[in-house]
Order: sequence, then structure tokens, then C-alpha cells
Amino acid sequence: MKKKIIVLDANQNSREELSDIINSKNYPFTQSQALSSLEDLLDSNQYVAVVLDIDSVTVDNRTIRELAIKYPGVRFLCTSRDRFHPELKDAICYHIYACLNKPVDPDELLFWIKSIYEEEKIPDT
Repeated sequence: MKKKIIVLDANQNSREELSDIINSKNYPFTQSQALSSLEDLLDSNQYVAVVLDIDSVTVDNRTIRELAIKYPGVRFLCTSRDRFHPELKDAICYHIYACLNKPVDPDELLFWIKSIYEEEKIPDT
């Protein structure tokens, strides 16, 4: 069974847009709107990536670092309208796979997702 992607975004419209992009290439995904549910999902070991909107979900360096260490097989892709996040400097350097500017370019998101699946030797569709 192919591992899934979590779309974590507190804004329903942007969560749906991201999900539609991911679904367009038949990648399996789960939606979530709160950071509090993320660990429960990741504990199932069914996920390869998290697309995290850092504009709508409050995270800090420590949270991302702890998640990355606890779930080393999961890649974190972030989306944001802001180009710079000095408060996440360490997380961006060491634990975040890629940051995408919003509005998200579908081709760019799909490129990063395909790269993740290729790294993990997970066949894509």
C-alpha cells in the first residue's frame, strides 16, 4: 500500500486546493486542520509527507524539530505567503524538505511530491 500525504491547513479553502492538486495525480492523502491531530496520524506509519501551511497553523522550530526526529521517514513541505520566516530559520535549514510560496504552483508541489516518492523508492502513479 502506498504511503499517504497529510495536508495540514487550518483554512478549509486552501486545504481543499492543496488536496485537489495532490489528488490530480492520484497520490493518496488525508486532510487535517489542527496540529494536535498530526502525531496521531503519523503514529500509524502510513505517511511519507506533510504539506503544512505555516500561515494558518502555528509552529515553531522546536515543534518541527521534534516531529522530524520522531518521524524520520516523513518529509515536511511548508506553504506560506511570506518569503522569509526568521523564527523558523533552524527548522528550514535542517528539517523542512521544501518551502513553497502561496499561491502554490501545482507543478512545483507535484514536483516535490514526486521527488519524495522517488527518494523513498515508492512507485508513483
